[in-house]
Amino acid sequence: MTTLGIVINPTSGRGKGRVLGEQTKAEFAKTAIKLIDLSAESFANAMENAKSALTKKTIDGLIVVGGDGMFHLAVNAVATTGVPVGLVAAGTGNDSARALGLPIHDVKAAVAHIVEKIKAPRIVDLISSVSLNKTFYSFGAVSAGFDALVNKRANMWNWIKGPVKYRFAMYRELFSFRPIPYRLVIDGVEREFVANLCTITNSPSYGGGLYVTPEAQVNDGELDLLILNSVSRLELIKIFPTVYEGKHVAHPAVEILRAKEVEIHSAGMPAYSDGEHVGESPVVCKVLPGALKVFA
Repeated sequence: MTTLGIVINPTSGRGKGRVLGEQTKAEFAKTAIKLIDLSAESFANAMENAKSALTKKTIDGLIVVGGDGMFHLAVNAVATTGVPVGLVAAGTGNDSARALGLPIHDVKAAVAHIVEKIKAPRIVDLISSVSLNKTFYSFGAVSAGFDALVNKRANMWNWIKGPVKYRFAMYRELFSFRPIPYRLVIDGVEREFVANLCTITNSPSYGGGLYVTPEAQVNDGELDLLILNSVSRLELIKIFPTVYEGKHVAHPAVEILRAKEVEIHSAGMPAYSDGEHVGESPVVCKVLPGALKVFA
């Protein structure tokens, strides 16, 4: 019998996570798959539970119920183990699910999809990173610029729900933001410039459907690097809505490059990955081709 660990985020999807988590358990109960609940009151404790189960080899795979932050937990729990992961998308952004073609806010379809792929998981890439503070893995993106500041502020606002809070956080950050002096090392080639942001991605979107690197693929063995060179605040406001359709790539201030390894120095800016704070700049990111197995 296949045994899967499950971690549920009760606050995901504007508070619907707990209900969707119970629905997920009920759907799995109809199958021949055994579940072990590894949920905890905190992200850190849930991570500890998952890693303990993996070390003891009591689970054959790890399922998370939540959004991009929960998938970030799953990725960091299983990275380097070869154990597959699954996602029941119940968040507000759900960019990881979107990149993998998974059902969103549909528990029955999500569980059926996992069961269908239980013996044939998909193999995709990961980003392996080291910030000033920690080592971590990412499925979606790593940023250390204006978008990281927006993410930081949005995470502080519990009174606004959903992707719209990132838009409000962006407008608030614009009041005090100044372009950032960057030093990048891209596949060994150093480059210094001033820009609004630099973001390294494995998947096309973040922030609830912002297609920052619309051509990115999760299994191409490369990182995509977005550079938004310095523009005025007014111009940044004009560019922002076009990112939802990936049309910003035509703007003269936007560059998108491909690389295997990127080192970002951005004057001590906070670093964020898949919506989670992962330390401070500098950050060194490398692509890990085929490092993750996922029921997708």
